[in-house]
Amino acid sequence: MAKILVVDDEPSILETLEMFLSEAGHSVIKAARGVEGMALFEEYSPDVVILDIRLPDANGLDILSEMKTKRAETKVIMITAYQDMETTIEAMKRGGYDYIHKPLDAEEIERAVDRALHVLKADREAQVRPKVAARPEQDVIVGKSPRMREIFKTIGLLCKNRVSVLITGETGTGKELIARIIHRKGANAKEPFVILDCSATVETLLETELFGHEKGAFTGAIHSKRGKIELAGNGTLFLDEVGELSLGLQRKLLGFLQRREYMRVGGHQLLKSSCRIIAATHRDLGQMVDQGLFREDLYYRLKVVTINVPPLRERKEDIPDLVSYFLKRVNLDLGSAVFGLQPGVLELMHEYSWPGNVRELENVLVEAVVRSRGNVILVEDVENIINRDRSLRYGDEDSTTLEAIEKQHITNTLCQVGWNRTEAAKKLGISLPTLRRKIRKYGIGP
Repeated sequence: MAKILVVDDEPSILETLEMFLSEAGHSVIKAARGVEGMALFEEYSPDVVILDIRLPDANGLDILSEMKTKRAETKVIMITAYQDMETTIEAMKRGGYDYIHKPLDAEEIERAVDRALHVLKADREAQVRPKVAARPEQDVIVGKSPRMREIFKTIGLLCKNRVSVLITGETGTGKELIARIIHRKGANAKEPFVILDCSATVETLLETELFGHEKGAFTGAIHSKRGKIELAGNGTLFLDEVGELSLGLQRKLLGFLQRREYMRVGGHQLLKSSCRIIAATHRDLGQMVDQGLFREDLYYRLKVVTINVPPLRERKEDIPDLVSYFLKRVNLDLGSAVFGLQPGVLELMHEYSWPGNVRELENVLVEAVVRSRGNVILVEDVENIINRDRSLRYGDEDSTTLEAIEKQHITNTLCQVGWNRTEAAKKLGISLPTLRRKIRKYGIGP
């Protein structure tokens, strides 16, 4: 049974909500004025407040702010007969849990109250207390899995020299981060770290981006420009997605790596550079060499040392540490206090394949924190974000078909074992909590 405070100046709404919510098993107290409502709020510490925006003696938005200041965990549902964008935005900005328009719909109120109590219960079960966290270090690789530990060792060895490095791995695995750390831990850490994304630059401009150009080298070149190699100085030049370079530009890059000399486009003076080259790609350069799409001599010049970054699906034991790290960063960046996870969230994350890797995990957490109405990330919120992204990636038809197949497979397995959930979970190769969640999700019943 939850304690619910209703504050509205319309007697009919007070009576209707009191009757409806009492029948649902809640303890209801009510007030017709703002001052009275605030006094009852402080005396009874309700779980949920249903608060009218316009009261005869006060502005509901001001009361909302006062309530959230005095008892942040209480969920306040705002109700109003006036539907306008500014008030809705302001109510949510001040910490309102929901915003419902009059005339009130009993089912909509019930759903809002149930959802608010669900979030409140998750907060209490997780025993989360808003806290101020120290900002985690920005450039840090999070992980304790064996493959990540090997990468740490390799980085340590690379910090002692300035050989070329090739970092391979799927998109979103953190290749640029590894390059930054190699630079930052090396002897030339105070020198520039310069990035050239070979996939994001127009082919005709890549040469000038890399080597620079002289004034008048081509139409529109009204000034001389230094290239990335020159800007890197004695530091590091990170060539992201190096597999996108044309064969002509590959030849020129090879010439620079062999002689450490280059000329700006349209120039005649030989320039020298001792910058370190770290290249990265999500493509199989060895296969590209076989296909004649990448120069073999450049390939071996770049891969003096190779670091292959595993996808997140192959190092899922790192997910808890990654979640903890990203949550600290996200909360500090957004000024939020969502530090807890509802039981089942980590399990759901372990089941997911993470095609977007660590970057996708971070994005899911950011959105889950933004959407959170409490101090805890809920299982259904993460599930909804993942399912939506999966639908966008593969199309609604494929997503629906896959879910239909999964639902049918679970139903068939349950029938085979006489609806013994423990036995069904074993046969399906999933945990019992996961099976329960999927049964709820698909509405499966005997």
